[in-house]
Amino acid sequence: MGLPCFLSVRLARLRPLNSPSPSAAQPSTSSAWLGRLKLVVRAVVIALVVWGVWYTVQKAARSLQEEEFAWSDLARLDVRWLLAAGAIYLAGLAPACWFWRQVLRALGQRPMTLPLVRAYFIGHLGKYVPGKALVVVLRTGLIRGAGVDATTAAVSVFVETLTMMAVGAGFAAALLAALYREQRGLLVLGVAMALGAGIPTLPPIFRRLVMILQVKRLNPQIESALRGLDWRLALGGWTALGLGWCLLGASLAAVLQSIPGVEVQTSQAPLIAATVALAMVAGFLSLIPGGLGVRELVVIPLLAPVYGHGTAIVSAVLLRLIWLIAELSASSILYVARPVASRAVAPQRDAADLPEPRP
Repeated sequence: MGLPCFLSVRLARLRPLNSPSPSAAQPSTSSAWLGRLKLVVRAVVIALVVWGVWYTVQKAARSLQEEEFAWSDLARLDVRWLLAAGAIYLAGLAPACWFWRQVLRALGQRPMTLPLVRAYFIGHLGKYVPGKALVVVLRTGLIRGAGVDATTAAVSVFVETLTMMAVGAGFAAALLAALYREQRGLLVLGVAMALGAGIPTLPPIFRRLVMILQVKRLNPQIESALRGLDWRLALGGWTALGLGWCLLGASLAAVLQSIPGVEVQTSQAPLIAATVALAMVAGFLSLIPGGLGVRELVVIPLLAPVYGHGTAIVSAVLLRLIWLIAELSASSILYVARPVASRAVAPQRDAADLPEPRP
């Protein structure tokens, strides 16, 4: 043993017992690196969202130019109807936010209202990033810790999102089957998407899928928590989300009404609602940021025969922009309204207090 090493050992032995150790006096290297990593991840997430939003705006601008709709023509739009469209859109998302809260509570969590609403609306910006997995990341990161376990939060996001898409596709398919049977291709598409998104969310099947995916490794209590997902919860969600889709259809009707020369009739409401639901679900399942290009494939064959090809395209682009502006506005306000930091731990219920699984 060298002299320096020997002296360091002897000095360490002579240090008073109540003196702090070097490891206690200074933050650990691993903690410092973890903090830097979190900052990098946050920066990457913000950059992805900004890129997704900018790409959506650029794509919308090109679509309007292709329809010979100059930016100067925006002055001719009725701003009152556009503002109404944005407000109705946010109101249309409220039932889905409520259903997400119900899912979290059914899973044994106790989310606070402000963190939940904040996480829900800010999370919507993640859909403008390819793959849309950022929606889960944003929502989970913002809600966890406020009475909610991270793993359970991620599971709840899948339940709420897939249920919303299933209800939207089924809603559109029902309207097309009842009133617009000539749109056979879109009708088949709606039925297929409703089954594809809806079957996995049926309580017995979803519980089984979660166990197959070995989510229990991340949260040993998840199997017990899943007992709260039952048919009563699903029925309440379907009803609430159906109302939400009606409001989203009203948002498109307001956008159409803002275009000069367009007069929306009450009899056209089912067609408009089916258009919004089918276009939004198709765009979501495509995994393309914001459903760019996919929504138009649904909007044109449904709205063009009634309002004309140009109006159909312009309304789809305007709707995308209005919804984006509404999401950015709501997210900005909610981001500033940061809730008081909470160290609450997600409550765990005893197995005896949990409801029995329902077939």
